[in-house]
Amino acid sequence: MNAYIRFKMAVTEDNPTIKPYFEDRWGELGDAKSGPIEVSLDLLEDLHKRWVLFLKSLKPEQFKRTFFHPENNRTFKLDTYLSTYEWHCRHHLAHITELKKRKGWK
Repeated sequence: MNAYIRFKMAVTEDNPTIKPYFEDRWGELGDAKSGPIEVSLDLLEDLHKRWVLFLKSLKPEQFKRTFFHPENNRTFKLDTYLSTYEWHCRHHLAHITELKKRKGWK
């Protein structure tokens, strides 16, 4: 969700500074620890559908828009950072796929 929001900020603002956060701490919160896994999977699936719609709506020049990442002290262009998020999404999908195999889920 943060990546989606970062992309939208970059398209609608001039080189916005994004807010870093502690992903590992988010995963330790009650909703992540004890909530039904189906809710998270549905949320992820719907988020990706929405993000694809957004990305497909962009004009080529909009992929040149930027945001500033304070942890890296660096400005990123959307076209460059999209490949990072593409890898990130595949990485998460691999985690989900392996967990489903271990648990015997379909």
